[in-house]
Amino acid sequence: MSESSPEKERPLLEVRQAGKRFPGVRALHRVDLTLNPAEVLAVIGENGAGKSTLMKILAGVQEPDEGEILVDGQPVRIANVHDAMRHGIALIHQELNLANNLDVGANIFLGREPSKYGWIDRKKIREEAKGFLAKVGLNVDPDTLVSRLSIGRQQMVEIAKALSTNARVLIMDEPTSSLSSGEAEQLFAVIKELRAQGVSIIYISHRLGEVKELADRVTVLRDGENAGHLDKDEIQHDAMVKLMVGRDLSQFYPHEVHEPDEAVLTVKDLRTPVHPAHPLSFSIRAGEIVGMAGLVGAGRTETLATLFGVTPAVGGEIFVNGELVNIQTPRDAIRAGMALAPEDRKAQGLVLEMSVRENLSLASLNRDQKGGFLNRQAEDAISEEMIGRMRIKTPHDRQIVRYLSGGNQQKVVLGKWLALRPRILLLDEPTRGIDIGAKQEIYALMEELARDGVAILFVSSEMEEILGMSDRALVMHEGRITGELKREELSEEAVMQLATGRGGAKAA
Repeated sequence: MSESSPEKERPLLEVRQAGKRFPGVRALHRVDLTLNPAEVLAVIGENGAGKSTLMKILAGVQEPDEGEILVDGQPVRIANVHDAMRHGIALIHQELNLANNLDVGANIFLGREPSKYGWIDRKKIREEAKGFLAKVGLNVDPDTLVSRLSIGRQQMVEIAKALSTNARVLIMDEPTSSLSSGEAEQLFAVIKELRAQGVSIIYISHRLGEVKELADRVTVLRDGENAGHLDKDEIQHDAMVKLMVGRDLSQFYPHEVHEPDEAVLTVKDLRTPVHPAHPLSFSIRAGEIVGMAGLVGAGRTETLATLFGVTPAVGGEIFVNGELVNIQTPRDAIRAGMALAPEDRKAQGLVLEMSVRENLSLASLNRDQKGGFLNRQAEDAISEEMIGRMRIKTPHDRQIVRYLSGGNQQKVVLGKWLALRPRILLLDEPTRGIDIGAKQEIYALMEELARDGVAILFVSSEMEEILGMSDRALVMHEGRITGELKREELSEEAVMQLATGRGGAKAA
């Protein structure tokens, strides 16, 4: 083994014994982290483990209550975002922070515009932006409006923007959560190229397959503390899961085959506004969990939105328990016994500035009123029941829902609808962006509801979820249902054949 110089062995960034408290919550306790030059370090853990708090401290969004941060072996104070940038640290948020009404070049240099004779030097912005865009493999004109770019390309602009600040450390928070598989592959290639150029990356993701592919090392947090570290040759799915949750998950998908009852939901020649030329026909039985698979743009989300009256159908019929129902609005769907947990919980499933209690009772407001006034007693009862049943981790039911972890926010969305005792539950990407422990709790809830006779139709882009939780799977391609697979027929190959338009079988 060749000798390494002390300079090369010295970490680029260190966190020692970091602590952070918020009212009623200990977010971090004596947390250590080490990042080496030209390294991809994955930081993983369940929602609420302290990952976001630690990253905000490194990025200057928050200051630690205790502990120290070292850059190039020297203690530093990072009191704000400008301090972080001065030390070469940039955070790329999960929700992109770009100005859609400005062009690409303007976004890259926003707040740091070069000037000439007191005027913004547009020529220099164009020239330098091209260089940073080339570093991330993005071939777009710097004069292009950001709003015209796909989410994947916008993310590359964010990375180019970070590189323009001379960042040596890029912190990426769930960077693939809104990307297609092709865009994610492009991002992986950029990450590997940046590492080769000497940039260090802290990568946060719930997708453990990505972590295994990209990470040189893994740091695991649990309940605000270090739970363990894994070197490159130790990064395996089971090892990561065990450190994250503190136990083995021998049966991650708790699915039991249920004997379905009569059809609760029957759809005949339903035509959605997005794909009006492709009629859809299928049924879901009581006590049955049916997965809806397909690639991005296949029409799955649009189908659920039409069933729930968000975008009324342009043709076809919907039957609930054998009776024809006219669903023009979500209120019609609720009256028919349906509930929909949408894909984007923050924009469509929650009122972020309201409390847990208020969100849990939102769907029940019409039912729980006294003389036109809100029935506070009923609201309290719903809140107490659903916090207990859903195991929502919150200091109290007055907590503003914005400050809950992603997994607990999703539990609030589900609890809001379960308070209505629905007969048909529509779930759109029910575990997107939540940790592995919260996922298992939602799978267990789906099983419990199915045992109680609820008919569940869920959309998922995770193949393992479709294979692990479905009694049957409906597969869509470009607005059509290209086939139905019974549980014994379910395999990744069979689903992908149908999802890509090859093969076909009639849906029941």
